[in-house]
Order: sequence, then structure tokens, then C-alpha cells
Amino acid sequence: MIEQFNTTHCGLLVYAPAKINLFLLITGKRPDGFHELETLMTKIDWYDELLFEPGKTDGIELVCRGPHWAPDGEDNLVWRACVLLLEKAGRSTPLRITLTKNIPAGTGLGSASSDCAAALLGLNRFAELNQPADVLHDIAAQLGSDIAFFLYGPAALCSGRGEKIRPPAENFAFDALVLTPNISVPTKSVYGKYRHDPASYERFFEQIKPLLGKKSIDSLAKICANMLETSCFELYPKLAELKNRCEAYCGRKVCLSGSGSAMFILNPDRQRLPQLQSWLKNEFNCESRCVHNNSW
Repeated sequence: MIEQFNTTHCGLLVYAPAKINLFLLITGKRPDGFHELETLMTKIDWYDELLFEPGKTDGIELVCRGPHWAPDGEDNLVWRACVLLLEKAGRSTPLRITLTKNIPAGTGLGSASSDCAAALLGLNRFAELNQPADVLHDIAAQLGSDIAFFLYGPAALCSGRGEKIRPPAENFAFDALVLTPNISVPTKSVYGKYRHDPASYERFFEQIKPLLGKKSIDSLAKICANMLETSCFELYPKLAELKNRCEAYCGRKVCLSGSGSAMFILNPDRQRLPQLQSWLKNEFNCESRCVHNNSW
């Protein structure tokens, strides 16, 4: 089992897990322009990596590598999080961070937010800043809506903009197949397209509420409640086609994570997984990955 923090011969290696939304409801729009959310997020065992090392020059050097692109320097949440944390601690330290991007951006899997949270946790430990959890939480909430979730875990009910965290009574154990189409979806565009439907919220809420106490993951998967799905699919009709045809092919619900583009099938038929993954690749050139719930 992978641990989040690992001391190496050259520094501190920190793993940043992806997440999926087991459901995502929107209660309406807030006065500040953000949407009020109710969502159950859970981490999965698919990770970006951050390596913290002593820097050779003053300031923070951020190097990004791996199969997926991420911005260098101050355009990256990792860099911004480290700057704010050092300022809060009243410290200045030469620092080199190598970010290995294994999780594609624009997928609703939260990789940039997870990287940011891992940067806060990792730097606090690496530089022995001794900043309390509430300081890290405040910086996370300042930088993005769902970053704070990744400071805790492994699953949480999140509300507000996503920054209000309430752990469920128990962790949710599951297997999943995560589909990652070759489409990057800007979160801002999906929310901009969203049109609120109070009746849909009430219907989903009444279905979901009794299932949370029962820890009924299979039932949640059958509801497949994500109120951003309509606006995402209006912007990207190919994603709707992928979902519909995949559901017909495998006989399981295919759920959108976050604002997309990634989707997932909870507890898929393991015997048919190789066949399903080959079909996804051949029909849609869509990559897929088997994951489990993360333990931290």
C-alpha cells in the first residue's frame, strides 16, 4: 500500500491522489457568483507525484514532467500554495519541486487541486514549518473550491463552494473503471452553461439522503446524480454519446466525475473488464483505468 509521504535520498516524495464525485448536487447560485454544492467526494488510488528537494538558488523552482502537461511557475497552484505557506510561516527557503503529472487535467478528477493540497502538506513537513491544519485549510480555500478536501480524507461530504468538509461515518470501499476521453473540459465553461433546476435537486436529494447512512454505494451508482452532466454534455456531445453507448454495451451506469470529462463505472464486472476496455479504445479512442478507493 502506498503511503502519502516518503523520505528519499534526495528529499520528500508526496503522492497526490485523484478523486471522483459519487454524487454532485447544486442547490443554487450564491450572491458571490459561485454555485452552492453538495457532493460526496472520495479519493482513488491514482496519483500525481511531488518531490521536494533543497533548492540551489533562492526562491521556488517548479519543474513539471510526466505524460500530461502542467504549467510551470506562478501559473501553477503548487507554486502559489508554497509561496503563501512560506509567507504565513515567515520563512524563506531555497526549494526545488518536481511535479510528475500522471493524471490528465480538465477531467473532473481534481488533479490540480490535489497537487495544491499535497504541496501544502508536503512543504509543511519538508521545511518543518509546523503550521496547524486550520492555516493549511484557509490557504486551500483561498486558492480553490475543492482543494481543502484533499487535505483530509479519504472521503468527505463537501458543501459551500466545496470548501466545507464533513467526513462520512465510514469510508466507502469500491472498485471502479475510470474513463478518460481525450477531451479537456474547462470547469468554468460548464458552470457558465449550467441552468439550475430546483425540482431536479429535490428529486436527487430525496433519493440520496437515505442511502448515505446505509453506506449503499451500489444504489448511489444507480442514481448516477451529477447536476453538471447536462451542461457538460451540451458543450461536448461526444461525451454524451460515449456515456450512452457504453451503458448499452456494459449494462452498467456510467457517471460523470465533477464537471467532466472523466466518467466512471462503480464495481464493474471484472470478468468483462478487458473486453470493455478494448471496446472503449477501439470505438472512442478512450483510455480507461481500474482504480480502488484510496485509504488516506
